[in-house]
Amino acid sequence: MSLVKDVNTTKFDASVDLHIALGVDPRKADQAIRGTVSLPNGTGKSKTVLVFCTPDKEQEALDAGADYAGLDEYIQKVQGGWTDIDVVVAMPQVMAQVGRIGRVLGPRGLMPNPKTGTVTPNVAAAVKDVKGGKISFRVDKYGIIHSSVGRVSFDANKLTENANELLSTLNKMKPSSAKGTYMKSVTVASTMSPGIKVDPKSIK
Repeated sequence: MSLVKDVNTTKFDASVDLHIALGVDPRKADQAIRGTVSLPNGTGKSKTVLVFCTPDKEQEALDAGADYAGLDEYIQKVQGGWTDIDVVVAMPQVMAQVGRIGRVLGPRGLMPNPKTGTVTPNVAAAVKDVKGGKISFRVDKYGIIHSSVGRVSFDANKLTENANELLSTLNKMKPSSAKGTYMKSVTVASTMSPGIKVDPKSIK
């Protein structure tokens, strides 16, 4: 991890990302790995959170740290092309309305989903999780997970702890139908820096 910090050439506090190649077939439903993990040291990036909820939950969501909370007003904004948000949380009761903007949210990875904890009656807890370092991940069509585990400014030990938490979570999610090597390769890179391959069994 310290090597990634050393080779970073950008002037800004770049993201440190893991690219994990898994031995899965994403076309098979039981191998389309997706989920969430709470990084012990956060991501170092403040996420903008929009909550779709009933009026009685709006203030609760805002008090928990949501940047925006409401329903019809924000559905109209998204329909008009507004997507200046990182995470969308929704109550089950309003998912029918939120579904109308699925064609906007879906391609951007913003559609709320029960599997990632973003469809929930307890919107305040979901907001606190996201703001506290909970991230979502999903395998792409090539069987690779791309995820940030912090910023270049982080101490190398904190980056390692975050990376290990993500890898441990992925190991627990290995599908029984996946054959051969599950974790094929792990590459660590910061924004604009070359990737460094590491041993999946031991990130140091």
